[in-house]
Amino acid sequence: MYRIVSAIFLAENIKKFEIEAPMIAKKRKAGQFVIVRVESNGERVPLTIADSDPEKGTITIIVQGAGKSTRELNRKEAGDSIADVVGPLGTPSHIENFGTAVSIGGGVGTAIAYPTAKALKEAGNYVITINGARTKELVLLEDEMKACSDEAYITTDDGSYGYNGFVTQKLQELIDSGKKIDFVLAIGPIPMMKAVADVTRPHGIKTVVSLNPIMIDGTGMCGGCRVTVNNEIKFACIDGPEFDAHQVDFKNLADRNRIYQHEEKEAGDAFEHACKLHGQG
Repeated sequence: MYRIVSAIFLAENIKKFEIEAPMIAKKRKAGQFVIVRVESNGERVPLTIADSDPEKGTITIIVQGAGKSTRELNRKEAGDSIADVVGPLGTPSHIENFGTAVSIGGGVGTAIAYPTAKALKEAGNYVITINGARTKELVLLEDEMKACSDEAYITTDDGSYGYNGFVTQKLQELIDSGKKIDFVLAIGPIPMMKAVADVTRPHGIKTVVSLNPIMIDGTGMCGGCRVTVNNEIKFACIDGPEFDAHQVDFKNLADRNRIYQHEEKEAGDAFEHACKLHGQG
């Protein structure tokens, strides 16, 4: 069992956990993830390691309560325990001094973009961050992103905070201003990552995205996380999760992620119904 040290809601349905996992905290690198099981017979949920404290022996994950398992996890509080936390998994982010690097996080994708942005800054890059959300209330890790940025921008779809528009519009403005950009990292919803790739492709800017396919075992054995990159099949759990954005088949990724939508909705509805029956809704 893995003890939860702290559990804080950052926004509606989005919760930050600090969990005791000493070995993972010592070994993890930017871009890697863990697979969590809330209960011993539960679903395996892949979650990016947002941060770690090797001295305390803790890792930080940020969870959006979308399906049954993540909603179940978000009901946990400090002092509670999680059955399994396995990791670190995946290939770490490729970090070097590119020059000017732009790190873009959309929604909960900001939690994944943050550790890589921090590593890029530590490698000597001039780091620009673009932190996007639908509304002001859903902006995540603003202070943390600013702390590792030379320039930091917030965008909201509704204009309630920061720049009124999408992260791609702010990125295009930076390119149009003549600023030389050497590297872009984009993490968020599939349509957003595809849109970023479309913006950078004409300019030949190296662009990396972190993919979020259906994942089961996290070791490459099940084949559930197949993605198509440069017309080749890759496994996101061991070959990624980060890939060249200009080579990713985003349509294939989106189609595969919709396979179990019906079953996921049924499981989520049943969980919420059970919670209401027990007065936990």
